[in-house]
Amino acid sequence: MTTPESLTLRSDVTVELVKSSASDADVLFAARVSTLGEQSLDELKKDPERSKGLINYLMRDRHGSPFEHNSMTFFISAPIFVFREFMRHRVGWSYNEESGRYRELEPVFYVPGESRKLVQEGRPGKYVFVEGTPAQHETVRGTLEESYEQAYAAYQKLLAEGVAREVARSVLPVGLFSSMYATCNARSLMHFLGLRTQHELAKVPSFPQREIEMVGEKMEEEWARLMPLTYAAFNTNGRVAP
Repeated sequence: MTTPESLTLRSDVTVELVKSSASDADVLFAARVSTLGEQSLDELKKDPERSKGLINYLMRDRHGSPFEHNSMTFFISAPIFVFREFMRHRVGWSYNEESGRYRELEPVFYVPGESRKLVQEGRPGKYVFVEGTPAQHETVRGTLEESYEQAYAAYQKLLAEGVAREVARSVLPVGLFSSMYATCNARSLMHFLGLRTQHELAKVPSFPQREIEMVGEKMEEEWARLMPLTYAAFNTNGRVAP
């Protein structure tokens, strides 16, 4: 949706799988070379139940390196505060993000959707989020929109005065949308999903911020399609990365 002042307000995120070299066969090749040497794809396909059992064994007993021999590259568009959390994940990840030094940033900003829980109850380490009232949602949306308008107007003013983009961007809030390419392997993605999503099958509970969980859910959907046996083993074994 676009406001009359030309700001674009979004409550969704974008996740697109743009490139991948990832399949369950990658895991099997890597695991079996230690005992059988080089294997052909035909050999791997001969006994699908054995292959399924091997992947489950590797996941269960946390033999993690066979899950690293694959690659997935995602295009992600989300608020800057999501990326600041995202980049806490460093092992097995590569990032290239849109730069406010080199291009003028577009006025696209985040507002929570109606389903986003707004109210935190309880103390740190032991709290829950509950639904906000219609009045709270209206206040949040109105306040954010007003703040975004002021911030982006200040940004445009600085640019018009000839101030460098890398300086002018300082006035913009973390609700601004950014974009990046993120490349990972299945093992690093499993670590990410274990921390950044909630799931009924998880042995270790996690309490992610909803906006980064939205990104994780979309990435998980793509990965599940590429590596169904690995994905099933991940869930069967409590969603703990090997």
